[in-house]
Amino acid sequence: MKASVVTIEPNGHSCSDCTVRASAVCSSLDAVELKEFEHLGRRAHFAAGEAVFCEEDIATSFYTVSDGVMRLYKLLPDGRRQIVGFALPGDFLGMNISGRHNFSADAIGAVTVCQFAKAPFGRFMAERPHLLRRINELAIRELSQARDHMVLLGRRAADEKLATFLLGWRERLMLLKGPSNTVPLPMSRRDIADYLGLTIETVSRTFTKLERHGAIEIVHGGISLRDCARVEALAAA
Repeated sequence: MKASVVTIEPNGHSCSDCTVRASAVCSSLDAVELKEFEHLGRRAHFAAGEAVFCEEDIATSFYTVSDGVMRLYKLLPDGRRQIVGFALPGDFLGMNISGRHNFSADAIGAVTVCQFAKAPFGRFMAERPHLLRRINELAIRELSQARDHMVLLGRRAADEKLATFLLGWRERLMLLKGPSNTVPLPMSRRDIADYLGLTIETVSRTFTKLERHGAIEIVHGGISLRDCARVEALAAA
């Protein structure tokens, strides 16, 4: 992981113009509340590989991803890395019970976040139960994704795991960009391996196998789904 050299902008942006507002935590706020909310945040920019926050650090801020993709992971006692998820624009990070981050997050490519100091955000939220309900909705979604990941790690066949990952990632991207059979994969093969509990060699072989069988086509920066029914059958196995 690179040392984090963060570029921070004063809060000159308008939340009402934010392209991810509909899926972000602030979607529950009205126009007046949104104007006040703007003054709570600041934009922070991270280059590829830079840490946004680290596991066990005291959580002093919350984050909404506004652009780019983040890699979320834990380091195991033997030094291996387990990726627990990938954050997309609109995702809200940093909320936890212990007061410390329970995983690390770094940037895959350039990432921009809206960063909110914990104490003023907490005061703002305490006066607005509808914002708290929205945060609870996002927390429930995150819990559901974590349960799906546990099931995914328990699958025995590599092609089942990879097919499930590709369809799940495509579904998440569809919520942001609309339907497409081309699925961008900004993460590396190593990242996918560490997410699925496989070796990088197995992931590479499985991509090749799915392409050879006509299920996908490997394209620059991602894959194209050529036979969705075949991929869906593998994911459902």
